[in-house]
Amino acid sequence: MAKAAVADQLNLLELQALDTKLAQLAHRARTVAANPEIADAENQSSASDRELVEIDTAIDDTRRELTRAENDVELVATRIERDQKRLDSGSGTSKDLTALQSELASLAKRRSDLEDVELEVMERMEALNVRRAEHQEAAETLTATLSNLSEKRDAELAGIKAEEEAVRKEREQLAAGIDASLVASYDKIRANHNGVGAGALHQKRCEACRMELNPRDLADIAKRAEDDVVRCEECGRILVRTPESGL
Repeated sequence: MAKAAVADQLNLLELQALDTKLAQLAHRARTVAANPEIADAENQSSASDRELVEIDTAIDDTRRELTRAENDVELVATRIERDQKRLDSGSGTSKDLTALQSELASLAKRRSDLEDVELEVMERMEALNVRRAEHQEAAETLTATLSNLSEKRDAELAGIKAEEEAVRKEREQLAAGIDASLVASYDKIRANHNGVGAGALHQKRCEACRMELNPRDLADIAKRAEDDVVRCEECGRILVRTPESGL
């Protein structure tokens, strides 16, 4: 049976406490890093970016459509101006002048229709510009929210890292003062038992697995030498005897 000084075995409990603290800090860091609020804000930001592209595309398409409508109106207006000058000049036959008047009436109707189209496109363009401005404002608010959440997360992670470094340093110092073979055995057991390699025997109960030992096992442990390294029959972890063991 392995042996280790009583002081080393008791220090093993402190080592376990530090390892438990490190595990808790690691879990806390994972929780903080996986902040659902940040994930949600990032998803909203991605959706916002996609929507902005759609709005800008619609604006570009509408701008081209407006340019075409303006050009169409301008062409008809130029034609009207030219025909009106010919009509006002009075040159040509009566039939020609009558034809010009008829064409001017048709062109006037055509310009009115084109101006209606132009107005409708301008209204759509204005609505799109308003939508983009509102979207941009919402996007900026979302960016600020995401930035604040990220800064808070990063600050919390930095605090956890600093605390983790302090605990790790304390662990290294403590482990250096414990029998190396005992620490090696403890680390091996801990790696195979969910991070717990040792527990105190407290009031006949193993603090590592929270199981109460049966009288036969307790009697066997009571007979062991103080420097014997005993194991819990229930969970296999190192069982450290203390004045409160209840033996």
